[in-house]
Amino acid sequence: MIRKIITIDEEKCTGCGACANACHEGAIGMVNGKAKLLRDDYCDGLGDCLPACPADAISFTEREAACYDAKAVEAAGGHSGGSKIGNWPVQIKLAPISAPYFSNADLLIAADCTAYAHANFHNSFMANRITLIGCPKLDMVDYSEKLAAIFSSNEINSITVARMEVPCCGGIEYAVKRAIEASGKDIALRVMVISINGQILY
Repeated sequence: MIRKIITIDEEKCTGCGACANACHEGAIGMVNGKAKLLRDDYCDGLGDCLPACPADAISFTEREAACYDAKAVEAAGGHSGGSKIGNWPVQIKLAPISAPYFSNADLLIAADCTAYAHANFHNSFMANRITLIGCPKLDMVDYSEKLAAIFSSNEINSITVARMEVPCCGGIEYAVKRAIEASGKDIALRVMVISINGQILY
């Protein structure tokens, strides 16, 4: 059917992720540092994302598009949350040193297992944050050098570390603390610990 739906100008898009955060339906995601309309049937055409875009990269257009599917949106967690991912890739080893979404960002640096342990991880931790993940035990790498480069190259507002209560997860907390020190910057840090049954301990 022909209906009103958003269009994203990739040339204008700065990759800040504001539109993805503003989209309650989860229709917009960040792909390779740019906002992208992931599914026509998730876009309700109301345009909550338009005023959120500081680069004026989003507009309405009338074109052939799938009907808005409210049931599919609800089933995927839209309106009640939905995906809060604001950047890609999220793996620390794959993340770029510098990207537009890092500018004045609040970072979440999370151990892999946290997202599986805590049922509401997207809303509790990822919302309005740029996410980086890793496993200090399985990846067998010292993240501190890569993280220090990210912190040094970008203006980071704050860092939240999400880790499990198990001892091996202390590696990611330690790496972040070392990276902040190596960057020479005074970045606010909060460490949140999740139990193996999914509760936030502190």
